[in-house]
Amino acid sequence: MKKALIITWTGYQDHELVYPYHRLIGAGFSVKIVADKKDAQGRVYGISGLNMPCHLLIDDFKKDIERYHKEYDVIVLPGGVKSLEKLRLEKEVLNFINRWDKEGKLIISTCHGAQLLISAKVTKGRNISGYYSLEDDINNSGATYVNEPFVIDRNIISSPHYDHMGPWMEAALNLYKNLNDG
Repeated sequence: MKKALIITWTGYQDHELVYPYHRLIGAGFSVKIVADKKDAQGRVYGISGLNMPCHLLIDDFKKDIERYHKEYDVIVLPGGVKSLEKLRLEKEVLNFINRWDKEGKLIISTCHGAQLLISAKVTKGRNISGYYSLEDDINNSGATYVNEPFVIDRNIISSPHYDHMGPWMEAALNLYKNLNDG
């Protein structure tokens, strides 16, 4: 079975987690949401109050990180300015993303997810999209900022904003097929 991880933090941008979660399930993926904390019902909350299941806490993820490298096919990095500012301080998560990239596995990023790409040091020499306020950060990381609904550069597909969820996720699923069939 195809498996995807969505790595996030409390206060994520609701649209940017919910749509990829359900779209990947609809495409036959088993999807786990990894987050910093969950409430008594096992839910993690976005910036607008939407709650989603938290399948795995970041601390538990870090304890068994090697397993997730081996067993999963895709990572999704949704945005959320405040949440990503916190998540990008998690060095083990950044190392995970860096290694994931080196292995050529699919990384799906939107909005402030680009902050994780920058901090994981996977942007240099690439075309990357992200929220427009990150243009300087992306360019300063050695990448070229591109403001398009989605941008594909090898195994990374990035998008600037949740306005582009549909085309971004369709292109991501096509990229997954190309990376895994060819």
